[in-house]
Amino acid sequence: MEMSRANFEALVSQALDEIPEELGAYVENVAVFVEDDPPPGDPELLGIYEGIPLTERGHEYGGVLPDRITIYRNPTLAICDTFGDVLDEVNVTVVHEIAHHFGIDDARLHELGYG
Repeated sequence: MEMSRANFEALVSQALDEIPEELGAYVENVAVFVEDDPPPGDPELLGIYEGIPLTERGHEYGGVLPDRITIYRNPTLAICDTFGDVLDEVNVTVVHEIAHHFGIDDARLHELGYG
């Protein structure tokens, strides 16, 4: 599947906009990025959350750099055949990484269908 970076970034932005407002209000100190390729050694990685989940932030939390969510374009496109596949995969990946921000682990996400 081929898709420009600009179009892929637009899908990521759209997926973020679709997060329900009542949840989005709790997404704090998070920056979202799109990169073409994941780090070497993990070529199939579609996205990653790097930071301190809300469930681990105590009263001393402050003065830290934003958490980082990165969505990887090329591995996502590699597993998709159609625009609809890309749209679905981006939505699942964005929800998956946002869920990590809320402290939800991979096992629970797989149970919920966001694995």
